Amino acid sequence: MNVVNIKDLSPKELEDFIINLGEKPYRAVQLAKWVYKRRVTSFDEMTDLPNGLRAGLGVVAKISYLKPPLERVSSDGTKKYVFELFDGNRIESVLIPENGRATLCVSTQVGCALDCTFCLTGRIGRIRNLDPSEILDQYIGVNNLNNQSITNIVFMGMGEPLDNLESTVKALKTFTNPDFIGFSPKKITVSTSGIVPKIKELGEQISVNLSVSLNAARDDLRDEIMPINKRYPIKELIEESARFPIPKRKTLTFEYVLIENVNDSDEDARRLGELLMGVKCKVNLIPFNEADPLPYKSPAEERVFGFQKALISYGINVRIRKNRGRDILGACGQLAADYPFKNIKPSKFSGKLK
Repeated sequence: MNVVNIKDLSPKELEDFIINLGEKPYRAVQLAKWVYKRRVTSFDEMTDLPNGLRAGLGVVAKISYLKPPLERVSSDGTKKYVFELFDGNRIESVLIPENGRATLCVSTQVGCALDCTFCLTGRIGRIRNLDPSEILDQYIGVNNLNNQSITNIVFMGMGEPLDNLESTVKALKTFTNPDFIGFSPKKITVSTSGIVPKIKELGEQISVNLSVSLNAARDDLRDEIMPINKRYPIKELIEESARFPIPKRKTLTFEYVLIENVNDSDEDARRLGELLMGVKCKVNLIPFNEADPLPYKSPAEERVFGFQKALISYGINVRIRKNRGRDILGACGQLAADYPFKNIKPSKFSGKLK
């Protein structure tokens, strides 16, 4: 008999599962509240469910959990959590406290297949997709270890969320259902490197914030540092992203990692400004987070401010994102689940395009 992990079921799937057991649909909501709001891991604790249902669930279902993670704390207050999965693989989540908010960055894959040359996770390669339960259990595990409530969730950890779309969508539906975890879609952001058809598929299934990792304004450069661009070039990516159903009063975001002598010149700023002029969006500039064995450097501060000023002249809303957790390898592009660097592939960037 196949045993079902309750956390791998979307809200609709959980209701269907309960109905197939001969129970009323409202029992699914009762079960979900025990699992996600009270965070129990045993059906025996669910005292408002009939004894027969509890006993039956114990035979056909289970409630997963991740064992307590290794915690690393940055000098800036950022916390990185290294979770060990059931098969011995490891993933990382990052909790970023700031101005009364606490943003949790969750992973969707062990490693990543997209091979971006400036990202440690991409140097590992994709090992496997995470199940919905493994995405949700990052939130539950971190929440259990912190007094401060998590206010925002970003799918920006290890992996490409749209390369694991089924698990990502199921987790999102559980996060946003008020009877399950109950986050507002306005408080959740999914980041993508640009799998264009999957952007459309995501938008057809749920409305959350979308953040697109752009990082170059011309195709030849983006081909080099983000190979996914060879399949889905910049113009196609921006057009599809602009159609995404962002929640009301929210804006499409483009992320731009500034790398010294790669994509940070005045000409790069001009190209980016012209590319995004007229697109309803904002731009987050992210000074590159240095980490061995990546071959890049972060630009000088005055170069970052100069790039921002150039974009603002095109009428674009631009902010420079603080790099949090650098000292614990918890910043953007640094997540590699403490893998020994000998297991990380060297960068393929040729450096010949400038």
